[in-house]
Amino acid sequence: MLPDLALVLHIAAGAAALALGPLAVYAARRRDSGTRLAEGYHWTVLGVCLSAVLLAALDWSRLGWLVPIAAGSYALALLGKLAGERRGSRWTGLRVHGQGGSYIALVTALLVVSVGSPLAWIAPTLIGAPLVARAARRARTRGAASGVLDASRPSQPSDT
Repeated sequence: MLPDLALVLHIAAGAAALALGPLAVYAARRRDSGTRLAEGYHWTVLGVCLSAVLLAALDWSRLGWLVPIAAGSYALALLGKLAGERRGSRWTGLRVHGQGGSYIALVTALLVVSVGSPLAWIAPTLIGAPLVARAARRARTRGAASGVLDASRPSQPSDT
């Protein structure tokens, strides 16, 4: 019973995170909805990672390897969340890298479970990493050019 419930929670959180990820990135350009969507994305990724740890604990011999992957995925999402709360072009790039990296991890997990091919382990990174790097460069450039990344956020020391 508990393994089934944990799996259902894991799938639900994963589906929510996969849906919220692109919305959060797109909405980050808007002051009003970007912060709420990014916050929702962060919490759903945390749910995916915690449910992965629970699943691993319930069947450690088969799924114990999920724990470091879950921790790394959540670390990236947390980096994106914390960097999004800061101002300055360097923080903007870190936000994009954190959100993008955690999203690549989610897509990788979905493909590994669905497709099962060894290519599923590397294709999302090969495709996603250059896109994330490009988006981070563009975001840093836009932020540096405007001087202020988001006027709706409280003033914080800038590191630019």
